[in-house]
Amino acid sequence: MIEEVRKQVCKLLDKDNSGHGMEHVNRVLNLSLKFAKTEKANKDVVALIALLHDVDDYKLFGIESAENLINAKKILDQCSITDNIKEQVLNAIKTIGYSKRLKGISPLTLEAMVVSDADMCEGIGATGILRSYQYNLSHNNLFFEKNIYPTLNMSANDYMAKKNGTVVTHMFEKLLKLKDLMLTNSGKKRQ
Repeated sequence: MIEEVRKQVCKLLDKDNSGHGMEHVNRVLNLSLKFAKTEKANKDVVALIALLHDVDDYKLFGIESAENLINAKKILDQCSITDNIKEQVLNAIKTIGYSKRLKGISPLTLEAMVVSDADMCEGIGATGILRSYQYNLSHNNLFFEKNIYPTLNMSANDYMAKKNGTVVTHMFEKLLKLKDLMLTNSGKKRQ
């Protein structure tokens, strides 16, 4: 079941060059499974959430897809995931992501918290900077521009609408804040 979901996600994200492709998904999956073991979370549910957490990302697929989880639902249906597991996974995905945290939405289940922390760990340190560089490069944004300043304390709408920025401004707007958003002991220790 999990391998079939991975294949479907790979078809969707394999060509991504914005830092949200399969390399990112696999790192989140691997770290999520480590956290799941320590936190005693359901590994199968964690794996499905981790694999599907970016398949409807608004930055890649638009707001409508993000709000309705079009790709996640399609993949779960194609892979014949039971309704109970499907509901857990979709509810978790609706709570994962920095923009959702800005809206006051936080993961409620242990499995969602585990994946959220693993995903946020991906934004910390060198990996986060490299992913930010990859994303900004794919949108023709600069690494640094002395006349572009970070916007601190952005609302979710401001964050989601922001088009022009740099890797350096993104570090101040998001990356340096992620360590304070960890929900599990595993995430707090890792960051």
